[in-house]
Amino acid sequence: MATITRNDLANKLRDKFGFTGAQAGKLVDLIFDEICEALINGEEVKFAGFGTFKILDKSARIARNPKTGETAIVTARRVTTFRPSTEFRKRVAKK
Repeated sequence: MATITRNDLANKLRDKFGFTGAQAGKLVDLIFDEICEALINGEEVKFAGFGTFKILDKSARIARNPKTGETAIVTARRVTTFRPSTEFRKRVAKK
């Protein structure tokens, strides 16, 4: 299974659009920073044909360790979720 890194994305931008390596790297960083900032501020981030990222606030709860049966408190936290678009799901299903 391959992993796509920031460097891979920057290289694609450099090769396809003629940016320098430094410009492409800064562009990738800028895009990710904007996505993170929007999510931190409670905004949804939507990409047409790809999907939607959003933050959910999970409340504290009591859980159970399935191995030992011991109960534990899971603290409240914020989690990032991704919901793929219909178009994205169709494209992935074809492969």
